[in-house]
Amino acid sequence: MIEELGLQLNQFMEVSKVHLPKMLWIIAGLWVFSIINFRLGKPFNVLGIVPRRPRGLFGIVFAPILHSNYNHLFFNTIPLFFLGLFAMSLDETRFYWATGIITILAGLFVWLFGRRGNHVGASGLIAGYFGYLMGEAVQRPTITALFCGAIALYYFGGIITSLFPSEEKTSWEGHLFGFLSGIATIFICQYLNL
Repeated sequence: MIEELGLQLNQFMEVSKVHLPKMLWIIAGLWVFSIINFRLGKPFNVLGIVPRRPRGLFGIVFAPILHSNYNHLFFNTIPLFFLGLFAMSLDETRFYWATGIITILAGLFVWLFGRRGNHVGASGLIAGYFGYLMGEAVQRPTITALFCGAIALYYFGGIITSLFPSEEKTSWEGHLFGFLSGIATIFICQYLNL
């Protein structure tokens, strides 16, 4: 039992090393785009989710790559990197599907039910990855899924508190709908046999 646990965790670490460069490229791309956007005066932020406005529909796709400032970007980078790496290491194909499903579902629900304003940031996607990892640990409780879920819960469990209204300028709706979309992704992937 202990040998099997050690073997599976070693396999997970090797798979994570393979996916590490991919996640670094994703994060680097996000930073390069954001620096350009900030230097130009954030012109792309008009593509955020503006609830119930036709122009806000663009934000369903673009909101996760848009950020309000460097502080916002920095504090989204760390959980995005680690939770994304965990999700990618569990199953790379499902990671890409999960990213698309979470982005579309969370964005659509924010557009339908969110407060007035311009919702931007990767927080919804981050909460989605968190929900996805928790769901994987419950639905497919392999040692690696349980390990990823436990690490995610221990280090990023504060995401749970962000699912409820707190600060006026924080899109808790994005967090909530992202988290729920992450859980829904488990069932959608099962239905699609992914």
